[in-house]
Amino acid sequence: MKKILIYAYANLNLGDDLFIKILCERYPNTFFYLPAPSEYECLFAKSYKNLKIIPVRNTAIYRYIGYALRKVNICLLPGARIAKKCDGIVYIGGSLFMEKGNWRNQYFIDRHRKIKDLPFYLIGANFGPFQSNDFYRNYRDLFSTYTDICFRDSYSYNLFNDLPNVRLASDVVFQLQPVNKDFHSVEDNQVLISVIDPSKKQLLSKDVEIYYNKIRDVILLLEQHRFKITLMSFCQDEGDEKAIEEIMRLLPDKCSSNVGYYYYRGDIEEALKIIADSSFIMATRFHAMILGWLFKKPVYPIVYNEKMKNVMHDVGFEGSFIEVSNMSNFDPGDVLKSIQNNYVMDLQTQIISSNKQFEKLDEFLELRYKIRM
Repeated sequence: MKKILIYAYANLNLGDDLFIKILCERYPNTFFYLPAPSEYECLFAKSYKNLKIIPVRNTAIYRYIGYALRKVNICLLPGARIAKKCDGIVYIGGSLFMEKGNWRNQYFIDRHRKIKDLPFYLIGANFGPFQSNDFYRNYRDLFSTYTDICFRDSYSYNLFNDLPNVRLASDVVFQLQPVNKDFHSVEDNQVLISVIDPSKKQLLSKDVEIYYNKIRDVILLLEQHRFKITLMSFCQDEGDEKAIEEIMRLLPDKCSSNVGYYYYRGDIEEALKIIADSSFIMATRFHAMILGWLFKKPVYPIVYNEKMKNVMHDVGFEGSFIEVSNMSNFDPGDVLKSIQNNYVMDLQTQIISSNKQFEKLDEFLELRYKIRM
């Protein structure tokens, strides 16, 4: 049995947790190690016998020690000792390479994830947004040392497609197995709204206020038409729950009592059921959009960065959407029209394509994987 170290965004974010789930289920005869907070021991390791959690301490003192060591060119990287006993490394995630703040700190960490002579697979990522050529050049040099890279959008792929180890395939979550018919019973009037805290996404303060007020206006309109609404948080630490509290505060008491909410805290199956039980998805979260399409729901995306637009372009999405930066001009009635239009994506091409995210890792782990049709 081969042993693989996983690097992932282990922060109880539904989208990234799905990556881990899909990876462990695809390779039941491979043993994985995942550096993650201790909560993952209960949430994941008990479900997957081929996964061991390496506890990560994220206290202020450990962050300070890590910062001090980086100053003298030492990287205190969880899993580094285990990596030397493994057969390879998988770095799996979505928005892993964004230029923000002092990006050189993150680049320093990313550079030390790669261990000499150990196969290194980057799966499911997109690149950017970025502004400086220096950011691009540094990561380009780093990418050239990886065994295989598979981006999830054509924009990122085109930035590096002259490197021989770079490929393109649809998002990993398109490989999620179909929801069992007994798993859910859809209510025709159930609308799910996934939200974000826009201030966490480096948006202007005016956009934050407009975003919350427009979501409120959508809820008020849908409530008039007797829709049931569930506000959904994908990640507590990134402020989704705070966003829900802000929106609920803006609602009149009579309305707020008829609006529900769901906080994802690590129960993947429960979260998927909430989405599957909905008849329409208004998606600010990237993977709320993907899951809505995958579960054959009409989806109205609220676009807060280029990664959503890039994937919408790649899959040929023809439905209505709004960008957060343009929400001052947003008419909540457009959501009602989208519900009535009932536009559902045909994803067969994306499902087949996403299987290729694992193509080179399949070869390394000697897996013959049957494509889901």
